[in-house]
Amino acid sequence: MKINVLGAACEVGRSGFLVNCDGTNFLLDYGVLFGRRGDPPQYPQHVKPKEIDSVIITHAHLDHSGFVPSLFVSGRCNVYATPPTLELSHLLIEDMLKIEKTMHPFDIPELNKMMQHSKEIGYKEKVVRGNSSFEFRDSGHVIGGSTVLVESEKKRLFYTGDINLRGSRLLNKADLDFGEIDVLITESTYSQTEQIPRNESEQRLIDFANEVTDRKGILFIPSFSVERSQEIACVLKSGNFKHKVVMDGMALKVNEIMFRYQEYLRDPKVFADSINSAVLVSNERERRRAVSEPCVVISPAGMLVGGNAVYYLQQLAFDSKNGIALVSYQSEGTPGRKLLETGKIETRGRHMKVAAEVKQFEFSGHSDRNDLFDLIKNIKGNPKVLTVHGDEDSCTKFASEIHEKFGLDAYSPHMGETITF
Repeated sequence: MKINVLGAACEVGRSGFLVNCDGTNFLLDYGVLFGRRGDPPQYPQHVKPKEIDSVIITHAHLDHSGFVPSLFVSGRCNVYATPPTLELSHLLIEDMLKIEKTMHPFDIPELNKMMQHSKEIGYKEKVVRGNSSFEFRDSGHVIGGSTVLVESEKKRLFYTGDINLRGSRLLNKADLDFGEIDVLITESTYSQTEQIPRNESEQRLIDFANEVTDRKGILFIPSFSVERSQEIACVLKSGNFKHKVVMDGMALKVNEIMFRYQEYLRDPKVFADSINSAVLVSNERERRRAVSEPCVVISPAGMLVGGNAVYYLQQLAFDSKNGIALVSYQSEGTPGRKLLETGKIETRGRHMKVAAEVKQFEFSGHSDRNDLFDLIKNIKGNPKVLTVHGDEDSCTKFASEIHEKFGLDAYSPHMGETITF
């Protein structure tokens, strides 16, 4: 079994791992890495479509799915994912192309070809190719999100993709019942970070929402359209928040997809009650009406990069009775990070000080340091471990700690390396 590291080596983004199993090549993810605002995106190392037996997409986030259409520019191959992952990948990639049409080496025709060659599979549904096979397990990260178990030559590889051992209000815990393994490729995103308990984050957000609306203000929550927006709506509903909750932007399309695949949710009723009680707005007149009274507004983009977030910022950011709750990761160089670091936003070509109260809350969909160590501790067998999908410090330190704590052969690979097991 050979693993060619195409991306996500000491970085968060452009995930891609080509696994050669007795002559059968499985491509685990093929994503995009977005740089600072205005910088061109970066991609995994090139692989020829004719050399790939199966592309396996763990989940819809663009850093895992966004570059798959490039394989259909001059070739084709089979693409496997869960049904919600395929629908959400199509939605997110299509939106990426609308925003950055000339920046990518593919367009809508290639995306359509990708969908035509896609095959839906569920959890624990084994796909056999030659003398090798793969299957998905629930990752607890986003709806339809998966880990991957690959079997070949009497060896077993487990790839976490993005994993959340605890799940969330919407999602089940990650499924770790996969038996002995020989190789582990694990994300390292928060391997050096201990997150506060989720119930504390939820209560702090509910308290902030009540504080803002009690002073007759509006709380704006810029949030990722996939999962995070819906989770925040569920948190507010469960906390008996007394004012209206407004949802806007691409989150509404994601709502529709999630309603179609409620069997992938921890509690479909909690989801349905939260979304059905929210006010869904889709045009400027409805937006103006929505912000005419105290409420919470949930709308993409989570890092304030475009989307309807720009409208809400311009309407709400310069009144001290309002609030802004950042519940999504804020990448370096994004308007959200700038707001946190400087208290300013750019509007109409000017950098202006925000008067609204700004707070950040932890709602990560990734396992933190403690959970990642629990993952390693409970794995059966004596696997070799590759630490990926984290910055250099997170990947290299995590590998060293795994070796020290558990005596396992752990390594942080570099992009372009081929590792044989």
